[in-house]
Formats: sequence, structure tokens, C-alpha cells
Amino acid sequence: MLRSALLVVAALTFVLLPDRASAQARHYALESPDGLGLHNVAAEPATLQGRKGLRLTLSEEGRRRLESLTPEPSAQVQVRLDLLASIEGLAFANGVIEAEIAGAPAPGAAEGARGFVGIAFRLQKDNQTYDAFYLRPTNGRADDQERRNHATQYISLPEWPWFRLRKETPSKYESYVDLVPGEWTKIKIEVRGSQARLYVRDNEQPTLIVNDVKSGAHGKGAVALWLEPGTVAHFRNLTVDVAPDER
Repeated sequence: MLRSALLVVAALTFVLLPDRASAQARHYALESPDGLGLHNVAAEPATLQGRKGLRLTLSEEGRRRLESLTPEPSAQVQVRLDLLASIEGLAFANGVIEAEIAGAPAPGAAEGARGFVGIAFRLQKDNQTYDAFYLRPTNGRADDQERRNHATQYISLPEWPWFRLRKETPSKYESYVDLVPGEWTKIKIEVRGSQARLYVRDNEQPTLIVNDVKSGAHGKGAVALWLEPGTVAHFRNLTVDVAPDER
């Protein structure tokens, strides 16, 4: 009888206590800009497809900075203006980042706008040095197969922008995935040292694998919401689970 009672107590304890790893994960509903460090972005609560989240766009200050930049007429030169909303008080080196994101070209955006939206990690205090995975939503169902092949992207700024990676190692840091502009898309990013994987929706297999993360095996920094100037981006339900040995 005593043995049976102990087994029942043990079973209840297993059911009721949260998993140790999940208990350490930090969840951010992203229904308010509170707790975010905004860099060249404006953030406001918004509802998309019936789900609450945050809408991020280029801020007025960011617009002025963008207008002050003069790009050189060369395919090898890209004027960058980092648009980031970093999570305050969070340091991340290794672990798992999950979020629901959506992106679409902003009204009046340039022809090359793709609705660029993603997540930056290992972000440094200069707001210019980081790794990131992002989506090009308008490429997901494009009639051009080459554009489809560029639906997802890994970058590591400032040294490794997309155009350098595409030129030096074509197709290595990009991949296809089905996407729809302005539609919520669940993503998961797993980072372990110099390896990182991007999962889209709930697929068991990664959409994009990077085995040489440019920030290195010991890189560490903030996590941030990421977009480009010609995008209206939405974010919700961000979860960051840092590796156990870093808690």
C-alpha cells in the first residue's frame, strides 16, 4: 500500500512540475513596446489576422538617416540602415529562439522590397554587429524560381551582408520555403556555438543550416526583432531559451 502511494505521488509530481528547461525560457508576448530598445524603428500594438502583436516600421528618425545616405551606383555596395528592436536585459549566446513574424512591403516601398523580416541574435551594443535569419515573404510564391530560392537568408553584419555571401558562396546561406506576405509565420532558431539552424512553421527538418556562424563559437549578445526600411513587420509570442550552461 505504501509503495503504491509513493508511486502515485511521484507520478503527480512529474505531471505537475514544469520541465526544467521550459521553466527557464523567457516569453515575451510583444503586445507593447515596453522592454524594447528601439533603433531606427517605431513600434506600436497592432492586430493582424485576429492576433495581437507589435507592428514595426521605419521611424521618422530612421527615415531622416536613410535620406541622408547616398548609395554608390554599384551592385557591390548596399546602404544599410539597421532597424532593430532589442530585448532589454537579455544576453544570448546559445539556445533556442522562437517567434511568430509577418512581413510585407511598406506602402511606396521600392520595387526590390520583399517584406524583409526576421530575428537578430548576438547583437552588440553598437547595433550594427550581429547575426540574423530573415525571410523574404514575397519570394515564397514568386513565378521566378531563382527568387523562390532566396526566400530565407542568413547574414552576419557588418562583414557578411547578403550580397557578399551570395557572391562568394552562392546558395549556401539561402533557401526556399513557402511564404505569404503579411501572414503570421512561426520560426525557430537553434544556435549551438558556430552552428545555427532555422526552422519555419513546425517542420521537424530545418529550412536553412549554417555550420559556420560568423560571430564564432563564443559569440554572445542581445536578441532583437529585425526588419528593413521598406517593410511593415509584425511580431508576437517571442520565446528565448538560453542554453543550460549559460543560465
